Amino acid sequence: MDGALIAGIVIAFFVILTVLRAVRIVPQARAGNVERLGRYYRTLGPGLNFVIPFIDRVRPLLDLREQVVSFKPQPVITEDNLVVDIDTVLYFQVTDPRAAEYEIANFIQGVEQLTVTTLRNVVGGMDLEKTLTSRDMINSQLRGVLDEATGKWGIRVNRVEIKAIDPPKTIKDAMEKQMRAERDKRAAILTAEGQRQAQILTAEGEKQSAILRAEGERTAQILKAQGQSQAIDEVFQAVHRNDPDPKLLAYQYLQVLPQLAQGQGNTMWVIPSEVTSALQALSKAFTESLPASRATVPDGTEHGRQTAGSEAVAEAERAAAEAKAAAEDSEMGPRQIEARRADLGADGAPASDPAPAVRPDEHA
Repeated sequence: MDGALIAGIVIAFFVILTVLRAVRIVPQARAGNVERLGRYYRTLGPGLNFVIPFIDRVRPLLDLREQVVSFKPQPVITEDNLVVDIDTVLYFQVTDPRAAEYEIANFIQGVEQLTVTTLRNVVGGMDLEKTLTSRDMINSQLRGVLDEATGKWGIRVNRVEIKAIDPPKTIKDAMEKQMRAERDKRAAILTAEGQRQAQILTAEGEKQSAILRAEGERTAQILKAQGQSQAIDEVFQAVHRNDPDPKLLAYQYLQVLPQLAQGQGNTMWVIPSEVTSALQALSKAFTESLPASRATVPDGTEHGRQTAGSEAVAEAERAAAEAKAAAEDSEMGPRQIEARRADLGADGAPASDPAPAVRPDEHA
Protein backbone atom coordinates (compact mmCIF):
# COMPACT_ATOMS: atom_id res chain seq x y z
CA MET A 1 0.00 0.00 0.00
CA ASP A 2 2.75 2.37 0.81
CA GLY A 3 4.48 1.80 -2.54
CA ALA A 4 1.26 2.28 -4.50
CA LEU A 5 0.58 5.55 -2.64
CA ILE A 6 4.00 6.88 -3.38
CA ALA A 7 3.68 5.91 -7.04
CA GLY A 8 0.30 7.68 -7.22
CA ILE A 9 1.75 10.80 -5.72
CA VAL A 10 4.63 10.82 -8.19
CA ILE A 11 2.30 10.34 -11.13
CA ALA A 12 0.04 13.16 -9.96
CA PHE A 13 2.99 15.51 -9.56
CA PHE A 14 4.20 14.63 -13.04
CA VAL A 15 0.78 15.26 -14.55
CA ILE A 16 0.53 18.66 -12.83
CA LEU A 17 4.01 19.59 -13.98
CA THR A 18 3.20 18.54 -17.53
CA VAL A 19 0.04 20.64 -17.58
CA LEU A 20 1.88 23.66 -16.23
CA ARG A 21 4.58 23.37 -18.86
CA ALA A 22 2.00 22.89 -21.62
CA VAL A 23 0.17 26.15 -20.80
CA ARG A 24 1.79 29.54 -21.54
CA ILE A 25 0.15 32.89 -20.82
CA VAL A 26 1.78 35.77 -22.72
CA PRO A 27 1.03 39.38 -21.56
CA GLN A 28 -0.04 42.11 -23.94
CA ALA A 29 2.75 43.71 -26.04
CA ARG A 30 4.95 40.72 -25.39
CA ALA A 31 6.07 37.89 -27.70
CA GLY A 32 7.86 34.59 -27.17
CA ASN A 33 9.67 32.37 -29.67
CA VAL A 34 9.03 28.63 -29.43
CA GLU A 35 11.76 26.13 -30.35
CA ARG A 36 10.78 22.55 -30.98
CA LEU A 37 13.62 20.16 -30.53
CA GLY A 38 16.06 23.10 -30.73
CA ARG A 39 14.65 24.58 -33.93
CA TYR A 40 12.47 27.69 -34.27
CA TYR A 41 8.89 26.59 -34.51
CA ARG A 42 6.59 29.62 -33.97
CA THR A 43 6.06 32.85 -32.03
CA LEU A 44 3.59 33.00 -29.18
CA GLY A 45 1.26 35.99 -29.19
CA PRO A 46 -0.48 37.67 -26.25
CA GLY A 47 -3.00 35.44 -24.41
CA LEU A 48 -3.29 31.71 -23.61
CA ASN A 49 -0.98 29.42 -25.56
CA PHE A 50 -0.30 25.63 -25.42
CA VAL A 51 2.97 23.91 -26.12
CA ILE A 52 4.18 20.34 -25.94
CA PRO A 53 5.99 19.81 -22.69
CA PHE A 54 9.57 18.60 -22.83
CA ILE A 55 9.53 19.02 -26.61
CA ASP A 56 8.78 22.70 -27.13
CA ARG A 57 10.99 25.31 -25.46
CA VAL A 58 9.79 28.90 -25.00
CA ARG A 59 12.48 31.61 -25.24
CA PRO A 60 12.41 34.67 -22.92
CA LEU A 61 9.64 37.06 -23.84
CA LEU A 62 10.47 40.14 -25.90
CA ASP A 63 8.97 43.59 -25.23
CA LEU A 64 7.20 44.91 -28.33
CA ARG A 65 6.67 48.45 -26.96
CA GLU A 66 8.79 51.44 -27.97
CA GLN A 67 11.90 51.56 -25.86
CA VAL A 68 14.19 54.42 -24.90
CA VAL A 69 17.89 53.86 -24.51
CA SER A 70 20.33 56.59 -23.41
CA PHE A 71 23.93 55.91 -24.31
CA LYS A 72 26.94 57.25 -22.47
CA PRO A 73 28.68 60.33 -23.90
CA GLN A 74 31.02 59.34 -26.70
CA PRO A 75 34.10 61.36 -27.74
CA VAL A 76 33.86 62.51 -31.37
CA ILE A 77 36.46 64.44 -33.37
CA THR A 78 35.15 67.24 -35.54
CA GLU A 79 36.54 68.43 -38.85
CA ASP A 80 38.57 71.18 -37.15
CA ASN A 81 40.25 68.58 -34.86
CA LEU A 82 38.29 69.33 -31.71
CA VAL A 83 37.13 66.52 -29.42
CA VAL A 84 33.54 66.86 -28.26
CA ASP A 85 31.49 64.51 -26.08
CA ILE A 86 28.09 63.72 -27.59
CA ASP A 87 25.31 62.15 -25.55
CA THR A 88 22.54 60.50 -27.61
CA VAL A 89 19.09 59.07 -26.89
CA LEU A 90 17.61 56.33 -29.09
CA TYR A 91 13.92 55.45 -29.50
CA PHE A 92 13.33 52.04 -31.10
CA GLN A 93 10.74 49.29 -31.25
CA VAL A 94 10.92 45.50 -31.94
CA THR A 95 8.79 44.70 -34.96
CA ASP A 96 9.94 41.13 -35.68
CA PRO A 97 10.55 38.99 -32.57
CA ARG A 98 12.08 36.17 -34.61
CA ALA A 99 14.69 38.45 -36.30
CA ALA A 100 15.44 40.24 -33.04
CA GLU A 101 16.02 36.89 -31.39
CA TYR A 102 18.01 35.06 -34.06
CA GLU A 103 19.57 37.74 -36.35
CA ILE A 104 21.71 39.39 -33.65
CA ALA A 105 22.89 38.22 -30.28
CA ASN A 106 22.30 41.50 -28.41
CA PHE A 107 20.43 44.10 -30.43
CA ILE A 108 20.78 46.78 -27.70
CA GLN A 109 24.56 46.62 -27.85
CA GLY A 110 24.47 46.46 -31.64
CA VAL A 111 22.33 49.59 -31.83
CA GLU A 112 24.65 51.44 -29.44
CA GLN A 113 27.79 50.63 -31.40
CA LEU A 114 26.11 51.45 -34.68
CA THR A 115 25.00 54.79 -33.28
CA VAL A 116 28.53 55.66 -32.16
CA THR A 117 30.14 54.82 -35.47
CA THR A 118 27.46 56.61 -37.49
CA LEU A 119 27.75 59.67 -35.23
CA ARG A 120 31.49 59.83 -35.75
CA ASN A 121 31.07 59.61 -39.51
CA VAL A 122 28.47 62.39 -39.57
CA VAL A 123 30.17 64.78 -37.14
CA GLY A 124 33.63 64.12 -38.58
CA GLY A 125 32.62 66.10 -41.69
CA MET A 126 31.52 69.20 -39.73
CA ASP A 127 33.33 71.86 -37.79
CA LEU A 128 32.41 72.79 -34.23
CA GLU A 129 30.15 75.71 -35.13
CA LYS A 130 28.18 73.63 -37.60
CA THR A 131 27.97 70.72 -35.18
CA LEU A 132 26.49 72.92 -32.47
CA THR A 133 23.93 74.45 -34.84
CA SER A 134 23.00 71.40 -36.95
CA ARG A 135 21.42 69.03 -34.46
CA ASP A 136 18.36 68.40 -36.61
CA MET A 137 20.49 67.42 -39.59
CA ILE A 138 22.62 65.10 -37.43
CA ASN A 139 19.48 63.49 -35.97
CA SER A 140 17.94 62.86 -39.39
CA GLN A 141 21.16 61.35 -40.77
CA LEU A 142 21.57 59.11 -37.73
CA ARG A 143 17.99 57.92 -37.94
CA GLY A 144 18.27 57.11 -41.66
CA VAL A 145 21.45 55.07 -41.22
CA LEU A 146 20.26 53.25 -38.08
CA ASP A 147 16.83 52.44 -39.47
CA GLU A 148 18.35 50.96 -42.58
CA ALA A 149 20.96 48.92 -40.69
CA THR A 150 18.62 47.62 -37.96
CA GLY A 151 15.80 46.70 -40.33
CA LYS A 152 17.14 43.16 -40.79
CA TRP A 153 17.33 42.79 -36.99
CA GLY A 154 13.60 43.22 -36.68
CA ILE A 155 14.04 46.65 -35.05
CA ARG A 156 12.61 49.99 -36.19
CA VAL A 157 14.40 53.13 -35.07
CA ASN A 158 11.74 55.81 -34.59
CA ARG A 159 13.89 58.72 -33.50
CA VAL A 160 17.44 59.65 -32.54
CA GLU A 161 18.07 62.74 -30.38
CA ILE A 162 21.36 64.36 -29.38
CA LYS A 163 20.95 65.16 -25.73
CA ALA A 164 24.16 67.12 -25.20
CA ILE A 165 27.29 68.24 -27.05
CA ASP A 166 30.09 69.13 -24.66
CA PRO A 167 33.18 70.81 -26.18
CA PRO A 168 36.45 71.07 -24.19
CA LYS A 169 36.66 73.54 -21.32
CA THR A 170 39.03 75.87 -23.17
CA ILE A 171 36.62 75.98 -26.08
CA LYS A 172 33.77 76.72 -23.68
CA ASP A 173 35.69 79.64 -22.20
CA ALA A 174 36.46 81.00 -25.67
CA MET A 175 32.84 80.59 -26.69
CA GLU A 176 31.65 82.40 -23.57
CA LYS A 177 34.03 85.29 -24.27
CA GLN A 178 32.86 85.43 -27.88
CA MET A 179 29.23 85.35 -26.78
CA ARG A 180 29.87 88.09 -24.22
CA ALA A 181 31.60 90.22 -26.86
CA GLU A 182 28.71 89.72 -29.27
CA ARG A 183 26.21 90.70 -26.62
CA ASP A 184 28.25 93.77 -25.67
CA LYS A 185 28.38 94.68 -29.34
CA ARG A 186 24.62 94.31 -29.73
CA ALA A 187 24.05 96.28 -26.53
CA ALA A 188 26.31 99.10 -27.76
CA ILE A 189 24.54 99.12 -31.13
CA LEU A 190 21.13 99.22 -29.50
CA THR A 191 22.26 102.02 -27.16
CA ALA A 192 23.61 104.03 -30.08
CA GLU A 193 20.43 103.45 -32.04
CA GLY A 194 18.37 104.56 -29.06
CA GLN A 195 20.43 107.72 -28.57
CA ARG A 196 20.23 108.47 -32.30
CA GLN A 197 16.48 108.00 -32.31
CA ALA A 198 16.15 110.15 -29.19
CA GLN A 199 18.23 112.94 -30.74
CA ILE A 200 16.19 112.75 -33.94
CA LEU A 201 12.94 112.94 -32.01
CA THR A 202 14.29 115.81 -29.88
CA ALA A 203 15.38 117.71 -32.99
CA GLU A 204 12.01 117.09 -34.62
CA GLY A 205 10.28 118.35 -31.48
CA GLU A 206 12.44 121.47 -31.33
CA LYS A 207 11.82 122.06 -35.03
CA GLN A 208 8.06 121.78 -34.61
CA SER A 209 8.23 123.97 -31.52
CA ALA A 210 10.23 126.65 -33.35
CA ILE A 211 7.83 126.51 -36.30
CA LEU A 212 4.80 126.83 -34.04
CA ARG A 213 6.46 129.63 -32.05
CA ALA A 214 7.35 131.51 -35.24
CA GLU A 215 3.83 131.07 -36.57
CA GLY A 216 2.45 132.34 -33.26
CA GLU A 217 4.74 135.38 -33.28
CA ARG A 218 3.86 136.09 -36.92
CA THR A 219 0.14 135.85 -36.15
CA ALA A 220 0.59 138.09 -33.09
CA GLN A 221 2.52 140.66 -35.10
CA ILE A 222 -0.07 140.55 -37.86
CA LEU A 223 -2.89 141.00 -35.37
CA LYS A 224 -0.98 143.79 -33.58
CA ALA A 225 -0.29 145.55 -36.89
CA GLN A 226 -3.92 145.18 -37.86
CA GLY A 227 -4.97 146.61 -34.48
CA GLN A 228 -2.56 149.54 -34.83
CA SER A 229 -3.74 150.09 -38.39
CA GLN A 230 -7.35 150.14 -37.28
CA ALA A 231 -6.51 152.45 -34.35
CA ILE A 232 -4.64 154.87 -36.62
CA ASP A 233 -7.43 154.74 -39.12
CA GLU A 234 -9.99 155.44 -36.40
CA VAL A 235 -7.92 158.36 -35.07
CA PHE A 236 -7.37 159.68 -38.57
CA GLN A 237 -11.07 159.43 -39.36
CA ALA A 238 -11.97 161.08 -36.05
CA VAL A 239 -9.50 163.93 -36.63
CA HIS A 240 -10.82 164.58 -40.12
CA ARG A 241 -14.42 164.32 -38.99
CA ASN A 242 -13.85 166.98 -36.30
CA ASP A 243 -11.71 169.20 -38.63
CA PRO A 244 -9.12 170.45 -36.04
CA ASP A 245 -7.68 173.93 -36.49
CA PRO A 246 -4.13 175.20 -35.68
CA LYS A 247 -5.29 176.30 -32.25
CA LEU A 248 -5.74 172.73 -31.06
CA LEU A 249 -2.37 171.64 -32.42
CA ALA A 250 -0.64 174.59 -30.73
CA TYR A 251 -2.27 173.72 -27.45
CA GLN A 252 -1.11 170.09 -27.75
CA TYR A 253 2.47 171.29 -28.33
CA LEU A 254 2.37 173.37 -25.16
CA GLN A 255 1.16 170.35 -23.15
CA VAL A 256 3.98 168.13 -24.42
CA LEU A 257 6.84 170.59 -23.89
CA PRO A 258 7.01 170.28 -20.05
CA GLN A 259 7.05 166.49 -20.32
CA LEU A 260 10.18 166.54 -22.48
CA ALA A 261 12.24 168.13 -19.66
CA GLN A 262 11.03 165.86 -16.81
CA GLY A 263 13.65 163.10 -17.26
CA GLN A 264 16.47 163.01 -14.70
CA GLY A 265 19.15 162.27 -17.29
CA ASN A 266 18.10 164.97 -19.75
CA THR A 267 21.11 167.24 -20.35
CA MET A 268 19.98 168.46 -23.76
CA TRP A 269 16.50 169.41 -24.88
CA VAL A 270 15.71 169.64 -28.56
CA ILE A 271 12.72 171.83 -29.33
CA PRO A 272 11.01 171.10 -32.66
CA SER A 273 10.89 173.94 -35.16
CA GLU A 274 7.12 173.66 -35.23
CA VAL A 275 6.93 175.07 -31.68
CA THR A 276 7.47 178.65 -32.95
CA SER A 277 4.67 178.38 -35.44
CA ALA A 278 2.50 176.73 -32.80
CA LEU A 279 3.12 179.59 -30.35
CA GLN A 280 2.32 182.10 -33.05
CA ALA A 281 -0.90 180.27 -33.86
CA LEU A 282 -1.81 180.13 -30.18
CA SER A 283 -1.04 183.83 -29.72
CA LYS A 284 -3.13 184.65 -32.74
CA ALA A 285 -5.94 182.49 -31.37
CA PHE A 286 -5.99 184.39 -28.09
CA THR A 287 -5.79 187.83 -29.75
CA GLU A 288 -8.83 187.18 -31.87
CA SER A 289 -12.18 188.49 -30.78
CA LEU A 290 -13.79 185.79 -28.69
CA PRO A 291 -17.16 185.92 -27.04
CA ALA A 292 -16.61 187.06 -23.46
CA SER A 293 -18.38 185.48 -20.59
CA ARG A 294 -20.00 187.36 -17.72
CA ALA A 295 -17.31 186.10 -15.34
CA THR A 296 -14.55 187.90 -17.26
CA VAL A 297 -16.50 190.96 -18.56
CA PRO A 298 -19.21 191.95 -16.19
CA ASP A 299 -20.46 194.95 -18.07
CA GLY A 300 -20.24 193.36 -21.54
CA THR A 301 -18.62 196.47 -23.09
CA GLU A 302 -16.03 196.60 -25.85
CA HIS A 303 -13.41 197.78 -23.36
CA GLY A 304 -13.99 194.72 -21.18
CA ARG A 305 -13.58 192.35 -24.14
CA GLN A 306 -10.24 193.95 -25.12
CA THR A 307 -9.00 193.71 -21.53
CA ALA A 308 -9.84 190.01 -21.35
CA GLY A 309 -8.04 189.35 -24.66
CA SER A 310 -4.93 191.18 -23.48
CA GLU A 311 -4.80 189.12 -20.29
CA ALA A 312 -5.11 185.85 -22.25
CA VAL A 313 -2.28 186.88 -24.55
CA ALA A 314 -0.09 187.75 -21.58
CA GLU A 315 -0.83 184.35 -20.00
CA ALA A 316 0.15 182.53 -23.20
CA GLU A 317 3.42 184.46 -23.46
CA ARG A 318 4.20 183.68 -19.85
CA ALA A 319 3.65 179.92 -20.47
CA ALA A 320 5.89 180.06 -23.55
CA ALA A 321 8.62 181.87 -21.60
CA GLU A 322 8.50 179.23 -18.84
CA ALA A 323 8.79 176.39 -21.39
CA LYS A 324 11.74 178.07 -23.05
CA ALA A 325 13.41 178.72 -19.70
CA ALA A 326 12.97 175.07 -18.75
CA ALA A 327 14.61 174.06 -21.99
CA GLU A 328 17.55 176.38 -21.40
CA ASP A 329 17.89 175.19 -17.76
CA SER A 330 18.33 171.64 -18.97
CA GLU A 331 21.32 172.77 -21.03
CA MET A 332 22.95 175.12 -18.41
CA GLY A 333 24.79 174.26 -15.21
CA PRO A 334 23.53 174.96 -11.67
CA ARG A 335 25.28 178.40 -11.42
CA GLN A 336 23.95 179.52 -14.75
CA ILE A 337 20.45 178.45 -13.70
CA GLU A 338 20.66 180.54 -10.50
CA ALA A 339 21.90 183.55 -12.46
CA ARG A 340 19.10 183.04 -14.94
CA ARG A 341 16.49 182.91 -12.19
CA ALA A 342 17.92 186.10 -10.62
CA ASP A 343 17.53 187.93 -13.92
CA LEU A 344 13.89 186.82 -14.25
CA GLY A 345 11.14 188.40 -12.28
CA ALA A 346 8.34 186.75 -10.38
CA ASP A 347 6.19 186.50 -13.50
CA GLY A 348 8.95 184.96 -15.65
CA ALA A 349 9.90 188.19 -17.53
CA PRO A 350 13.39 189.80 -17.24
CA ALA A 351 13.81 191.83 -14.06
CA SER A 352 15.52 194.77 -15.75
CA ASP A 353 13.04 195.19 -18.59
CA PRO A 354 9.40 195.79 -17.86
CA ALA A 355 6.87 193.73 -19.74
CA PRO A 356 6.11 195.52 -22.99
CA ALA A 357 2.64 196.26 -24.01
CA VAL A 358 1.28 193.58 -26.23
CA ARG A 359 -0.73 194.42 -29.23
CA PRO A 360 -2.65 191.97 -31.32
CA ASP A 361 -1.05 193.05 -34.57
CA GLU A 362 2.54 192.45 -33.26
CA HIS A 363 1.86 188.82 -32.25
CA ALA A 364 0.20 188.12 -35.47
